[in-house]
Amino acid sequence: MHITVLTVPDCPNAPVVRERIARALDGRSAQVELVEVDSEEQAARRGMTGSPTVLIDGVDPFAVPGAPASVSCRLYRGPDGAADRAPSLIDLGRALKGADGAGDCECPPMDAVGRNGQGRLAPQAGGLRAVQHAVLHHFAANGAAPSADELGPVAATHGRRAADVLADLAAEDFLTLDDHGRIRAAYPFSAVPTPHRVRLASGISVSAMCAIDALGIPAMLGTDAVIASTDPMTGDAITVTSRGGHLTWQPSSTVIYIGQRSCTGPAADTACGALNFFTSHRTARTWATQHPHYTGRAVDQDHAEALGRAVFGALLAESEPT
Repeated sequence: MHITVLTVPDCPNAPVVRERIARALDGRSAQVELVEVDSEEQAARRGMTGSPTVLIDGVDPFAVPGAPASVSCRLYRGPDGAADRAPSLIDLGRALKGADGAGDCECPPMDAVGRNGQGRLAPQAGGLRAVQHAVLHHFAANGAAPSADELGPVAATHGRRAADVLADLAAEDFLTLDDHGRIRAAYPFSAVPTPHRVRLASGISVSAMCAIDALGIPAMLGTDAVIASTDPMTGDAITVTSRGGHLTWQPSSTVIYIGQRSCTGPAADTACGALNFFTSHRTARTWATQHPHYTGRAVDQDHAEALGRAVFGALLAESEPT
């Protein structure tokens, strides 16, 4: 757990909040960082709505929807309704308990590649990897999912029917199928429109399952691309341009929220709805407050880029287009 205390220089309330955090942790391990903010611009970038502001894994659990960035003193309401200069010990305890996990569920961290390092790469056995690669190459070349008939020759080289291989891939959450057995998604691609569109250098435009998937597509395909999305709270446009492996973000304050609402089930259902671009920490916090069934945090651009590369960058290594 990472706790950031944002304050203005020489804030008299900084020692108060740090002492309460130490008491609320009650011996639990956490990294506590004090960051001084001395301008409105820094406050907006950091997600500070007054001094002190407490972020737990990048999220302000005490955020007030619509509160602007500010370097002024911040007041909190305690359990008895009285104004206080820092979050109460009781409220801090509740926030820290919530950050430990969702309910009784111990979920793996959302920024882990998973599957013992295998991530989204299907195993070779039974033709799973060959068919997965064929599906991904088809998306990249056509902007749409292939049919089972189109995948038939690839599956046949492994002595199997395409429909059976697709069912195995869906069972292991390498892709998802609709009620008719057609491909609905093959991470990082979506066969149905999403808020995250990726235009490849070839001119092909594809939908990505989520923000992290969108960031992983240029790395996976080794191509330039332009990602277009919107902030779910404001509708403001967000653009990420990938040129030669370097990503440029507009607006520059953009962050990504990563989270999940359950430990089990396909990522399309449990996580993709929470992995979104936001124009600022403030709008990400507001969204998180309005969607308490998701547990997660906002991460910076470097973190998100690294996660996209880690999950998808080597997915098509040693694979030839079909």
